[in-house]
Amino acid sequence: QVQLVESGGGLVQAGVSLRLSCAASRRTFSNYAMGWFRQAPGKEREFVAAISRSGDNTNYADSVKGRFTISRENNKNTVYLEMNSPKPEDTAVYYCNANFQVKDYWGQGTQVTVSS
Repeated sequence: QVQLVESGGGLVQAGVSLRLSCAASRRTFSNYAMGWFRQAPGKEREFVAAISRSGDNTNYADSVKGRFTISRENNKNTVYLEMNSPKPEDTAVYYCNANFQVKDYWGQGTQVTVSS
């Protein structure tokens, strides 16, 4: 099992960059594919971005492609989400996800609010 702790959320103006971090508890962090999801009020949780165990492969939702960047540092057990040019519609609780052998683990979430 792995514990995930997100940080870096807050209130930002549209267009001002923000970086989210997710620290994992396990030394075997590199065994986990990692991802970010988000949930806006009244909406279902949706996929944002994912990164492979080595970091060589990434995948993004169309809504954030070209604006957000996911990365990881396996020696620090941390995955990041760089949010460039955020928009008010990016406002949501952002959740970190770890996947290993079809099991999913989630963090508690961090609120991101983008003002216009």
